[in-house]
Amino acid sequence: MLPIEQQSRKFLKYNVLVSMADAAFFGIGWGFGSFGTIIPLFFAQMTDSAILIGLIPAIHAVGWQIPQLFTAGWVARMRKYKPAVMLMTIHERIPYLGLALAAWMLPVFGAKIVLPFAFFLLIWQGIGSGFTANPWQSMIAKIIPPDSRGTFFGAQAAIANVLISFSAVGAGYLLDLLNSPLDFVLCFLITSAAMGISYFFLSLTREPVDTEKVIPEETTNFWSGARSILRKDAGFRWFLVFRVVYQFATMGFAFYIVYGLRAFNMDAVTAGYLTAALTVSQTIANVGMGWLADRLGHRSMLIAGAVAVALSSFAAWAAPSINWLYLVFVLAGLANVSYWTIGMAMTVQYGTEAERPIYIGLSNTLIAPATIFAPLLGGWIADLAGYQTTFMLSAIGGVLTTILLVFLVKAPEKL
Repeated sequence: MLPIEQQSRKFLKYNVLVSMADAAFFGIGWGFGSFGTIIPLFFAQMTDSAILIGLIPAIHAVGWQIPQLFTAGWVARMRKYKPAVMLMTIHERIPYLGLALAAWMLPVFGAKIVLPFAFFLLIWQGIGSGFTANPWQSMIAKIIPPDSRGTFFGAQAAIANVLISFSAVGAGYLLDLLNSPLDFVLCFLITSAAMGISYFFLSLTREPVDTEKVIPEETTNFWSGARSILRKDAGFRWFLVFRVVYQFATMGFAFYIVYGLRAFNMDAVTAGYLTAALTVSQTIANVGMGWLADRLGHRSMLIAGAVAVALSSFAAWAAPSINWLYLVFVLAGLANVSYWTIGMAMTVQYGTEAERPIYIGLSNTLIAPATIFAPLLGGWIADLAGYQTTFMLSAIGGVLTTILLVFLVKAPEKL
């Protein structure tokens, strides 16, 4: 039997093709059910609280993060990750059907009943993505060679963002043309259909069984292994500190759409175009930053992203008109690519094949408290002192994040 890396290279072109198709339809769905625009607009029909609206992206992020460490020991013992991926990802897709139902129910039952139900669906979706995340990242790290991961993650995200751009604009026009509740119902139904097609392409992935990995007959003390990694790997500890600080630097991002709605009377069509500006910038950044990260190092792209965080937040603070928000969203797109795409590519460089799920889990689960607390803090500040105060504090956080990356965080390939 061929070594596992040779088997992966044998199926490389095929796996890249089906992964890009998966990303394309996932992007279509995401544009019609975006956690950054469409879902906050839906929730804004039910509440004026900045704290509750700030929870929307936080729930998704925390749901992604928390399960990863707890599933790492389970994932580390797998010789094939795909069955777990296919089972778990169902739970990050089905809740969109529930959101369509929630939108349909809103005129009948009112916000007091529908709002808690909608939050339950967001929690379900977030946790589903979290249980999918570790086996999916481990599967990608297995089927994509190390020298191509930055480019792969960048290209996959770029394709998704191109489709998000078109579908977000379509969603904006749909919300503008149709009356409630049909507008949001149709958005979430389209999301569900696209997620189903994405699931089909994901199921076509060819992952070889890893017969080379040494798996102990008895389950080892996972928490002991995690503590050992944290003790011995100082570079990874600083990487975790960066990821925590970043959450507070971007606490203003969750309120950009609502700020446009409240401060500039933004309509749904403009919200769609702002989402497109975000995703187009992410498309370009995913390709460019992914390519540059493979050549200049992932840390340099993280620094560029931290600078973008500071500039985006400052531009939001200074914005005199709705048109400034396009610059705000473009810079936020660069920051998002840096943290998610480049950060993911950098995370999987830590440790051995057997240790990788633990590193992935640690890099996500340990920052979950900051992920949920930061937007709550930002929302509390916005309710107390205004959105602009939140934006200025985020800009200061972006500067601190940049300093941390420049002086303390080291790339794993240079440790």
